[in-house]
Amino acid sequence: MRVRRWILAGFTLAVLWLFVRGVHFTPAHIAQELLVGLALGFPVAVVFRRLYPGRTDLVRVAKATPYGLLYAAAFLYDLLTANVDVARRVLAPSMPIEPRVIEVPLRVETPFAITTIANSITLTPGTLSMDYDDETNTLYVHAIDGREPEAVVDPIRRWEDYALVIFDEERKPGDPVPSPGVSDSGYGGDADE
Repeated sequence: MRVRRWILAGFTLAVLWLFVRGVHFTPAHIAQELLVGLALGFPVAVVFRRLYPGRTDLVRVAKATPYGLLYAAAFLYDLLTANVDVARRVLAPSMPIEPRVIEVPLRVETPFAITTIANSITLTPGTLSMDYDDETNTLYVHAIDGREPEAVVDPIRRWEDYALVIFDEERKPGDPVPSPGVSDSGYGGDADE
């Protein structure tokens, strides 16, 4: 089933209105604020419908939604653990800090998926997306402690597995990771970061 994207945007704005308003968790309040959200969201979506051309496949959205929630949960967990790790390093200066740039070849290929993963890396304390090489589809990640590159790459691979489904990529979770320096048309074993 396909629906116009601006209609989906109107419903999304209505749901966002519920979060912005901080509605009491009672059916009457939720219904009332949802109606207000629809009354505000749909006119905005109609005015800006040129920004949402085409149609969206609701079946694909329904399939991707659980993976989006898993991505958010995994990211929040990694964010929390990274905050604790960086705080420990600040409070205990004797902890080793060996910064390193780690090459991370990606399986995702769409700009939205690459940007989502790069932003997730940068938002996580202790790591920073430094550069992206579009010829080899590789991210360069600066890590505060790069002695064990696998510890830096593992969360990125988990996010990437979810992003492959969310963004409807050609490759699927479990597909081999391209080797560093190999273009996105070539496959290799696990990267030796």
